Amino acid sequence: MPHLKIEYTANLDAHTDMGTLCTALAGVLAGLKDDQGQKVMPLHGIRVLAYPAPHHAVADGHPNRAFVYLNLRMAGGRSAAIQKNAGEAILAAASAHLAHVFAQMPVGMTVQVDEGAHVYDGKNNNLLAALKA
Repeated sequence: MPHLKIEYTANLDAHTDMGTLCTALAGVLAGLKDDQGQKVMPLHGIRVLAYPAPHHAVADGHPNRAFVYLNLRMAGGRSAAIQKNAGEAILAAASAHLAHVFAQMPVGMTVQVDEGAHVYDGKNNNLLAALKA
């Protein structure tokens, strides 16, 4: 972790490149630091995934309405300040990426940050080794 899931109305695909947004947000997560200047998100744990919703109704259902929901889930142990900073950084980067879309059509955007509950947390991962190669 951290995992950032983006759900969005598919009508946005005609107006922006969501792959570019994913890459930008992965960079934002990788660059987050605490008060001592230490990175707080392990690079090998960062995942940013975007899912378009082909069927949607936003507000009054007009087909020109759009919505973006960004949900950051991170493992426990990070301070409330780090969680808030992560949310604000994601919101700022997504807002900048989508500014031209907001100028063209009505868009609602929500960012939420959650801490994952550890009922079970299984992993099988060789990304760290690949990043060191």
